Amino acid sequence: MRKKKSYAGIISLILLLLLIGGGFYLFTSKQFERNKPKIIANNEIYWNINNPLSIKLSDDSGIKFAYATLSDGKNSILLTNKIYKNPTNNINLKIKSPKNSFIYKQNNFTLNIKVVDYSKWNFFEGNEATKKIHIIIDAKRPELFVINSSYGIRRGGSALVVFKANDKNLQDLYIKTPFGKKFYPVPFYKKGYYISLVAWPIRENNFRADIVATDKAGNISKAHVPLFFKSARYKKGTIKLTDKFLENKVATFINNVAPKMSNKTPIEQFIYINEVIRKKNEDLISKITSKVGNDMLQNFRIKPFYPLRNSKVVASFGDFRTDIYKGKKISTSYHLGIDFASIARAKIKASDRGVVSFANFNGIYGNNMIIDHKLGLYTIFGHCSEFIVQKGDSVKRGEVIAKTGKTGMALGDHLHFGVYVQGVAVQPKEWMDRHWIKLNITNIIKDAKKIIDKK
Repeated sequence: MRKKKSYAGIISLILLLLLIGGGFYLFTSKQFERNKPKIIANNEIYWNINNPLSIKLSDDSGIKFAYATLSDGKNSILLTNKIYKNPTNNINLKIKSPKNSFIYKQNNFTLNIKVVDYSKWNFFEGNEATKKIHIIIDAKRPELFVINSSYGIRRGGSALVVFKANDKNLQDLYIKTPFGKKFYPVPFYKKGYYISLVAWPIRENNFRADIVATDKAGNISKAHVPLFFKSARYKKGTIKLTDKFLENKVATFINNVAPKMSNKTPIEQFIYINEVIRKKNEDLISKITSKVGNDMLQNFRIKPFYPLRNSKVVASFGDFRTDIYKGKKISTSYHLGIDFASIARAKIKASDRGVVSFANFNGIYGNNMIIDHKLGLYTIFGHCSEFIVQKGDSVKRGEVIAKTGKTGMALGDHLHFGVYVQGVAVQPKEWMDRHWIKLNITNIIKDAKKIIDKK
């Protein structure tokens, strides 16, 4: 009798262990995983029905089944009913629009998605996930066309364009160039109209400007900006590096700005300044001057720039300089502004009204000030000995903002004056020319307004 009870206890223990082991297996086995499939999609999607709708699905055990219907609130239509014979962890479900009139009756629908995985959980039925997505049908491209633009542009120069871009679902709007730079417009005068400056970088040999408008459904419109390409020539010259310059100016600059290079040779130090530090300084200027506001611009009045009266031009924009030491080419660089020389600590005046975006030390440019004149147009002032105004200050045309100096890599007291359009250094002489401004900026805006008012 005792033996029977002993056997029964052992059997019960074995059954209990099997039950516990089976339960443990169910809760730990990948075949019985309990995670629902993931349906990766926004709750609202704009759909260009000319292209398949892409919905990402993922699951630990693999997708087994995907089902999707489109509903208008009263009726629904099957879009996809896919069974995957082999477990697939990640699927990009492509849903095509129905080929009937159902899709054209209205613009708003509900996409119902159901996904089941290969797990044996839920009595071998698998885990199920569902998602409702608000679908807005949009197969119409944005309205886009040029209203008016400058006649031409030259390498290193600027131009203006005014255009219309209209789409209730407009998402992205920019001007594309062949060298990867995008220029961004700002709203202009009336709703649906935009204005932008564009620039042809001095380092680029080719130029083209195309406006690109994209809506939330991915519909794209393009419009070419018809600019005539004007010829432009810039000086090429050599600069002979002297031991005195290397041992004094270069060494002092390195000790103050890049002491880690102090143990290098004078030539290595110069190359580091002219190529590494210069790029860092120019990148900072480009970053600051790339910012464009998005407030509607009713007008853009700009006066000719001339920051330093009674001065002499000692270096021009676009000069390509080759540095020579003992007959050997050492380094090269472009001069991205105009150098004006006058008396020491001469007063620098704001060329036009604006807001100070930067007033700080900036490597080779020394004490460097940047003023924002709106529409992505900036003026920069380098090698200052003193700042009269500071970052954030609003300045008026003719207001004294700083004094000339020889900070940075300047050899003598002078002003490095530059003009930037959305991060691109441009020819200052254009913006110093009253006639050029009238033909390429003022008249373009004036005539564009007349055209807009007639519509």
